[in-house]
Amino acid sequence: MYARVVRFTDVDPDHMAGRLDDVEASGPPVDIPAKRIQILHDPDQRTAIVIQLFETSDDMAAAESALDAMDPGDTPGTRASIDRCEIRAEVTPG
Repeated sequence: MYARVVRFTDVDPDHMAGRLDDVEASGPPVDIPAKRIQILHDPDQRTAIVIQLFETSDDMAAAESALDAMDPGDTPGTRASIDRCEIRAEVTPG
């Protein structure tokens, strides 16, 4: 499993609420083969982290151009960083 982790700054809480409504109504775009997407939001710091999980590195690479081409108005805020990682361990307490 692979994760693309994007950190956003300058996140307006009202804009974030609207983006969450859109995502919940329509799901991820069809050209993004993510298996799961998690959105974390810290309104006090005005930051957000979007974690997109992919089955393979090829799936993650295939989504890259669509994700990079997103209109800034469709993102939570200003893109500050992007990490692309292989998930090496996952621990679920017992």
